[in-house]
Amino acid sequence: MTKTSSFSPIHVIGGGLAGSEAAWQIAETGVPVILHEMRGVRGTDAHKTDGLAELVCSNSFRSDDATSNAVGVLHAEMRLAGSLIMRSADANQVPAGGALAVDREGFSAAVTAALESHPLITITREEVTGLPPEDWDQAIIATGPLTAPSLAEAIQARTGADSLAFFDAIAPIIHTHSIDMDICWYQSRYDKVGPGGTGKDYINCPMDEAQYNAFIDALIAGDTTGFKEWEGTPYFDGCLPIEVMAERGRETLRHGPMKPMGLTNAHNPTVKAYAVVQLRQDNALGTLYNMVGFQTKLKYGAQAEIFRLIPGLENAEFARLGGLHRNTYINSPTLLDPSLALKGRPGLRFAGQITGCEGYVESASIGLLAGRFASAERRGETPSLPPETTAFGALLNHITGGHIVSDDEPGKRSFQPMNVNFGLFPPLEPGAVTRPEGMKRFRGKDKALAKKQATAARALEDCARWLGR
Repeated sequence: MTKTSSFSPIHVIGGGLAGSEAAWQIAETGVPVILHEMRGVRGTDAHKTDGLAELVCSNSFRSDDATSNAVGVLHAEMRLAGSLIMRSADANQVPAGGALAVDREGFSAAVTAALESHPLITITREEVTGLPPEDWDQAIIATGPLTAPSLAEAIQARTGADSLAFFDAIAPIIHTHSIDMDICWYQSRYDKVGPGGTGKDYINCPMDEAQYNAFIDALIAGDTTGFKEWEGTPYFDGCLPIEVMAERGRETLRHGPMKPMGLTNAHNPTVKAYAVVQLRQDNALGTLYNMVGFQTKLKYGAQAEIFRLIPGLENAEFARLGGLHRNTYINSPTLLDPSLALKGRPGLRFAGQITGCEGYVESASIGLLAGRFASAERRGETPSLPPETTAFGALLNHITGGHIVSDDEPGKRSFQPMNVNFGLFPPLEPGAVTRPEGMKRFRGKDKALAKKQATAARALEDCARWLGR
């Protein structure tokens, strides 16, 4: 099809989830886009392909529950807004209990094909080494946590503010056929059935107390990769390396990714496991499973040796071992206005993880908003900000209005990445949650769930109104 439009193009730098979503949103409003992606010319430490929206860590978009889970609400809002990322995820889902997980290759291929075939999108394979030139009057930087050093330096020089950084670690992936199913079994926690799931969507590897303690000892003693030039860089608590969690306390993993609750050993139902390692399907064929919560900075030799201590994985064959890379993000509350534009340079926006959001869906959602804001300005309109009661608005408010260090808090970091959660949403109005008829006691978990459900319902109603639905 011919690429025609009366508008000048908007430039989007970065073809990850945020950049891909931003480009799609812009083009769908009739404004042309030039999407600049350096992979294909220059690689990164974590990406393996030059496909757009490649997933480099987990293949999970996390909970798809839009009734009582904040990330599920964000999923639903993105679908309402015509998200390409969510459309592609839904079309390439694999079973994952209550979560939405995808075949990573199929997902990336779907996003790439949609963008390549759109009549108003031009994809340019090149590295943008500095800030966009002034004649790119509408541009979005969505270069993600692996922003090229030259561009990061240009951003720092322009803003006069130091970039903040944290470590992000990648979990190993195992060939399914090498897992001993005489020891392991299929089951989702509490038998929960999610999108495309059956209630038996995870492979579970049980440990008794002695096996668990031996595993913890090996993790703590394991040989890790060191990056002296990154010393002092904080980890993001939502993506801690498994060995770092072990160092924080012997029982930490039993109450984290290795918790045994909601699982019954199909081979020995009367004996409760002391700890359980879960593996989640990683591709549509079911030939690959990733180790849930097992991001790591262990060296490859140590990983293979230590992870084969896990019952059922004694002969595990690894399709990919874990790794570590450096994520960079800007101090968005001080640098960006509420529409994600750089203060002092109208029309230049940031989107995705470089803004300080964390997670695939969060990154894509900020790309969605940046794209809509940029398109509105190109069309001569004032960007319409989402209500703070929505997941969109709550996340945007965290990024552009998050905690800022005061003069009496010297040395305290002012802003850190965060996943979407109900703690970012404004409180409910008094009386919004009432005791259900017939329930004598309304407190604790029942009341907390009711609050989440009311917050979710309010968010979706307000989002639909904002989108004119």
